[in-house]
Amino acid sequence: MHNVDAGVLDIAYYEAGPANGPAVILMHGFPYDIHSYVDVAPLLAAQGCRVIVPYLRGYGPTKFRDKATPRSGEQASIGADMMALMDALGIKRAVFAGYDWGGRAACVGAALWPERCIGLVSVNSYLIQDIAKAMVPARPEREVPLWYQYYFQLERGRAGLAANRRGIAKILWKQWSPNWDFDDACFERTAVAHDNPDYVDVVIHSYRHRFGLADGDPQYAEVQRRLAVQPPITVPTITLDGAGDGVAPATDGSASAPKFTGRRVHRVIPRAGHNLPQEEPEAFAAAVMELIKA
Repeated sequence: MHNVDAGVLDIAYYEAGPANGPAVILMHGFPYDIHSYVDVAPLLAAQGCRVIVPYLRGYGPTKFRDKATPRSGEQASIGADMMALMDALGIKRAVFAGYDWGGRAACVGAALWPERCIGLVSVNSYLIQDIAKAMVPARPEREVPLWYQYYFQLERGRAGLAANRRGIAKILWKQWSPNWDFDDACFERTAVAHDNPDYVDVVIHSYRHRFGLADGDPQYAEVQRRLAVQPPITVPTITLDGAGDGVAPATDGSASAPKFTGRRVHRVIPRAGHNLPQEEPEAFAAAVMELIKA
C-alpha cells in the first residue's frame, strides 16, 4: 500500500508489477473496495503491467486534505480524482478499467481526456450520467433494484447508512451478485473500508447529485458541464456485462453503441454479477490485456 498527495485527496492505493510496464488503473465501485481486484491485479502484474488500484474518495485510508472541502461523490469528482492520481504518479497514459462508480470514473476519464487513455474496460457500458434526464422513469422492473438510491434521498436513508453500513452493503452484494458465494471473511475484508469517516457523506451526495437533488462542488463545475452533453468515448473499448447482474441486467450493448465512436467490443460474462472483476477475474484481466496488446 502507498499514499500520494493528489491535490484534493491524499489517495491510498495498491501497486503491483514493474514500474516501467504499461499502466493500468483499476477503479472499484460502491459498496466495495480495492479487493474487487484481489485476483485481477496479480494476473496483470504477472504479464508485465504496472497496476494501480486506488481507494476512492470516502473509502479506506483515502483522505480529504482539507476539512472544508465538500464531501462530493458526483461523477465529475471521481473522474477528476483518477486524473489527479495519474498526475501525482507521473503516469502519462494508462488503461482505465472499472465497474459501478469506478467504471463511471473510467468512462469520464476516457471521454474527457482520451489522450491519457490507452483503452477502456467498462462494466455495464457507458456510465456517464445524464442528469438532465434523471427524473425520466424506467420500467417498473428496472426501478425495483434501485431501492437504495431512493432510500438515500431521505434523511432517514442517511441515518440508515450511518447506522447500518455493513447491513446495507451485504444486502446489495447478495442482490447484485446472486451467483457469487462470498463468505463472511471476504465481506469483512472490504467492509472495513466503509468505516472511513467521509463514507456516508460521499455516498449520500453521489446518489442525490445524480438525480439533480444536490448541488455539485463548484470546483468540478466545468467538468460536469462537459459531461452534461454526454460526450462520446473515442478510445478502444471493451464493455462487459455480467449475465447474473442483479442491478444492471446484461444487454447486447446496442443501446449504448452510439456513445462509442472508436473500436468497441461488447461481451456478456456467464454467471457474473455486478462485482464482475472479483467474481470473474480472468475475464476482466483478459479484457485489459487485449487492449494493451492491440
